[in-house]
Amino acid sequence: MAELFDRADALGPGKIVHVCEPSIGLRGVLVIDNVARGPAVGGLRMAPDVSVDECMRLARAMTLKNSAAGLSHGGGKSVLWGDSRMSSEKKETLIRAFAHALRHEHDYIFGPDMGTDERCMGWIKDEIGRSAGLPAALGGIPLDDIGATGWGLAHAADVAARYCGVALDGARVAIQGFGAVGKHAARFLRDKGARLIAASDSLGTVHDPAGLDVAALIELKDAGRSVRDYESGQKLDRDAVIGIECDIWIPAARPDVVREDNVARLKTKLVLQGANVPCSPGAEQTLHDQGVLVVPDFIANAGGVICAAMEYRGSTESQAFEVIEARIRANVEAVLNEASATHVMPRTVAVRLAVARVEEAMTYRRFGLL
Repeated sequence: MAELFDRADALGPGKIVHVCEPSIGLRGVLVIDNVARGPAVGGLRMAPDVSVDECMRLARAMTLKNSAAGLSHGGGKSVLWGDSRMSSEKKETLIRAFAHALRHEHDYIFGPDMGTDERCMGWIKDEIGRSAGLPAALGGIPLDDIGATGWGLAHAADVAARYCGVALDGARVAIQGFGAVGKHAARFLRDKGARLIAASDSLGTVHDPAGLDVAALIELKDAGRSVRDYESGQKLDRDAVIGIECDIWIPAARPDVVREDNVARLKTKLVLQGANVPCSPGAEQTLHDQGVLVVPDFIANAGGVICAAMEYRGSTESQAFEVIEARIRANVEAVLNEASATHVMPRTVAVRLAVARVEEAMTYRRFGLL
C-alpha cells in the first residue's frame, strides 16, 4: 500500500477503493484519479489478469482523455478479476455486487470496457442508477455496437496520415485486437479506402496482403469465433501481427503490447493507439526516434468516452458522432502540428495540453483532488 502512495502525484489518484466478497468470488478495484473537471467517467474492465497498477494507469489515461476531449468529467477506472466469458448469471451477480459496493462513490460513473458491454451497464444502472453506454432499450447509445471509438480512430487516421506521408486511400492496415474497437475501426477505415491486411484476437492472427473481407471478419467475431476461422489468408500466432509490414498499425486490445523487447518488430509509418496505454514509454520513444508517428491513446481513442458523456446528458447518436468527429480531428491536428513544429513526441504535447486544463480546473476547487 505504501508503494501506491509513493506513486501519487499532484493530479492523483484521489481515491483507491478495494472491494472483496469471498462468498461469491468478487474481487475488484476502483481508482478515482481526478475529479477537478467533474465526476469521473471510466470503463469497467473484466479480465483474469487485471491489477491495481493497471487500474491506476488506466484511470490516469481517462483523466487526460476527458480533459483533452473538453469534457466536464474527471478520470477513473474500475477492474474486476474474472473471465469475462463466464456464465451470464455469474457475471451479472459479480457486476451487480461490485456496483452495489460502490453505490456511495458518486464521483464515479461506470462505462463499458474490455470484458463488459451495454448489457452490463444496464445491470449497473438498475443497481445504482449511475452508468453510461446503456442499451438502446434504456435510452442509451450502445457505443460498442455503433463503433464510437472506431469512428474517432478513423478520423484520427484521416488527419494523421498527412503528417507521415500516407495516403489513406489504399493504405495497408493491421489491427491488433479485432474486438469492439478494432472491428469498427476496420469498417470505418475501409469506407475511407484503406485496406485491412492483418487482424488478430486472443487466439491468433490472419494475414492477407491482398486484403481481408472486413464484413466477413466482423460476422465471424459477432458469432463468437476467431479471426483464425477466416476462410482464406495465412494463419499465424497471436503476436505475429506485431511484425506484419503495414502503413497503419492499430493496437486495440490490452496495455503494453508494444514494449522495448518487441518494438523493433514493428514495420509501419503510423501507430494509432486504439487501446489505452498499449505502448510502454520506452517503446513509444523508440518509435518516435525511428520516425514512426504515434498518435497517443487519449487523443486517438476518445470517441467512446465522448459518446458516453453525451449519452449521460441526453444527447442523440447523431449528435455524439458529430462531436466525436469534430473534437478528435481538432485535437489530432493541434497535437501533431505542434509536435511537428517543435520536434517533440506527440504524447509530450498532448499531455501538456491535457494537464494544463486539469490544473486550471483544480484551482477552482476548495480541495484540488476531492
